[in-house]
Amino acid sequence: MSKGDNSMEFTAEVNRLLQILTHSIYSNKEVFLRELISNASDACDKLRYISISQSDVAIEELKIKITIDNHKKTISISDNGIGMSRDEMIENLGTIARSGTKTFIENISKDDDASSQIGQFGIGFYSAFIVSKDVTVLSKKFDSDEAHLWSSDGTGTYNIQQVTDKNITGTQITIKLAKDAHDFSNTQLVKDTIKKYSDNINFPIYLAENSTSDGEQINTAGAIWAKPKADISADQYQEHYNLLSRNFDQPLSTIHYKAEGRFEYDVLLYIPTTRPFDLFDQQRKAKLKLYVKRVLISDDTDIIPPYLRFISGVIDCADIPLTVSREILQENQVVLSIKKAIKNRIISTLNKLAKDDNEKFNIFWEAFGPVIKEGIYEDYEKKDDLLKLIRFKSTGADDGYRSLDQYIDGMKENQKSIYFITAEDYQSAKANPLLEGYTAREVEIIILIDPIDSFWTATGIKYNDIELKHVSHGTEELADIPITQKAKKKKINAKITDTDLKKLVAEMTRVLGDHVSEVKINSSLIDSPVCISIGESGYDKTMQKILQERQGMSLSKPVLEINPNHSVVIKLSDMFKNKKTKKIKTKAHILLDYVLIMDGEKPVNIEDFGKNMQDLIGKAD
Repeated sequence: MSKGDNSMEFTAEVNRLLQILTHSIYSNKEVFLRELISNASDACDKLRYISISQSDVAIEELKIKITIDNHKKTISISDNGIGMSRDEMIENLGTIARSGTKTFIENISKDDDASSQIGQFGIGFYSAFIVSKDVTVLSKKFDSDEAHLWSSDGTGTYNIQQVTDKNITGTQITIKLAKDAHDFSNTQLVKDTIKKYSDNINFPIYLAENSTSDGEQINTAGAIWAKPKADISADQYQEHYNLLSRNFDQPLSTIHYKAEGRFEYDVLLYIPTTRPFDLFDQQRKAKLKLYVKRVLISDDTDIIPPYLRFISGVIDCADIPLTVSREILQENQVVLSIKKAIKNRIISTLNKLAKDDNEKFNIFWEAFGPVIKEGIYEDYEKKDDLLKLIRFKSTGADDGYRSLDQYIDGMKENQKSIYFITAEDYQSAKANPLLEGYTAREVEIIILIDPIDSFWTATGIKYNDIELKHVSHGTEELADIPITQKAKKKKINAKITDTDLKKLVAEMTRVLGDHVSEVKINSSLIDSPVCISIGESGYDKTMQKILQERQGMSLSKPVLEINPNHSVVIKLSDMFKNKKTKKIKTKAHILLDYVLIMDGEKPVNIEDFGKNMQDLIGKAD
C-alpha cells in the first residue's frame, strides 16, 4: 500500500547527464554492482558510527544482501544501514552529484572513522542505469516509522511515494535488468564480480536466489593487508600472493606495512622469485590493486614505476582523490606522496635483501636485473640507490656477481674510473682486444651484456663521484697504472719512429677512407695488432643498432686503433717507407675486416675480403 504519490523532475538535465554517466564515465557494466555495494557499505558505516556516538541507538548485525531473480531478470542490493527519509531521497537520488555521504562527513570530525567513506561524488547510484532503465529504491530512516519508495526509468523524472510496510529496515535497490544485461541474473557472474571488487568490504555480503532465502556469505569481510603481520601465517601470505599475481612461485620477499602520518594507507606488496613471461612487454604494469576503504577501485594504475613492474600487491588508502568513476587516479599531492613512499620502500627493501642475503638477492637479480637498470636512466632521483643494487660479471670475478662497492674496494692505485665493456655475451667481451691493456695491469673490467646496458651507461653516469667509463675511453688513463711483472710486453727488436708512425696512420686513414672515422695509436694493446673502438662521443654498437631500428639513425664508423709495438704494424710501416702502397691498402683492409669479425660484425665488403684473403694466402704459398 502506498500514499502521497508524486512525480518529480530531476534537478539536472538528466536525459543527457545519465547518458554521459552510464556510457562514458564507467568503462564496463559490472562496476554498477561495485558502486551499489559501496553505497550499502557506507550506509552501514553511518549507522555503526551513530550507534557508537549515541548510546540509545541499538543495531543488529550490519550486513549487505544481494538477491537475484533469474525468472524476473532482476537483481536487488539491500542493507540494514542508516536508511533515507523522503527528503534525503530527493536530495541524494533526485539531485545528481549531491552526496549524502559528503554531507555526513562534513558533520563529523575528520578524525572519525566515517571520514574515509568513499561515496563522495553522489553519482555512484546512477551506475544502476548502466544495466537498467527501471530502478526502484525502498528505504526507511533508522529513527523513523515512515518508509518511501523511489522509482525512475531514467528518462528525466522520478516518482516517490510513502509505503506502509513497517518491516522495512535500511535500503533496498531493485533493478530490472535490460536485455543486454541479463547476464547479471546469473549467480556465478554476480559472485565473481563481488569477489573481484568487494571481497574485502567490512560487512558480510550474502547472495541469495530469492527474497525468502538468507543466502550464503560470499565475501571474506576482512582484508589481509589490514591485519597485523603477527596475525598472518606464511600460508595466508602465499595464498594471497598466488591469487594476486596468478603465479605459483613463492614470493622472494613480502613488504607489509601501514603508513601513518599526514596520509594513512595500508600496503602489501610481493617481490616474486621467478620472472613473468611478459616482463619485457612495454605495456606491462605491476599487478597492483588499488582499494579505497577495501573497495577495489582499479587494478590498472601507475603508482609503481615501470622498472618495478614485476611487483604485485595491494594499496588501500581512504585519502586518495578519485575521478567520478573511481577508475582513474587524480595526480595530486596525495597520489604523488604515496608513489614516492612506496617506491622508496621497495628499493630500500631490495637494498636490505642485497645486504642481508646475497644468495637470495642474486636469484632476484638473475630474474629482474635488466628492468631495474631501466630505472637508472628513467628515475634520476633514485639513480644512486639503483646503482647500489646493480650486480655484474667482471674480469675479476668469473664465478659470481660483483657490486659497484666491491669493484671500488678493489681499484688499483692511480685508477681514476670504473671501467666497463658492453657486449652481446660474456665470452666475446673477454676476447675483445681493448681489454689487453687493462688485463696487463690487472684492472677489473665490468662486463655488461644486457641490451639495456647500452642506454644507462651512455648518460655519463657516476657512482660515489667516480665516473663509469667505457674501456674505449679509458686507455689514456692506463699510463698511470704500471703493467704487472708477469705481463711485461714482449721485446721487439724493430721499432717505429714517431715520424714513421704518424705517416703510417695518415696512409691507413687515406686507404680505408670512410670505412672508419679515425685511425689512431693505442699503446696499451699487448698481443693484438689492431682493435676497434666507439670513439669519444659515440654510442656502442648495440645502442647504435637500436637507434637505427627505432629512429633510422645511421651507424657511425668505427675507430681503428693500431698497436705501434706489434710486428704486423711494424711491417706495414716498412712497406710504406718502401712505397708499397698497394700492399698497404690490401693489408689495411684485411686488418679492418679481421677486427670487425672478431667483434662479431661482418667485413666491410665480403667480396673484397674474399679476394684479399685469396691474394694473401696465394702469396704466402
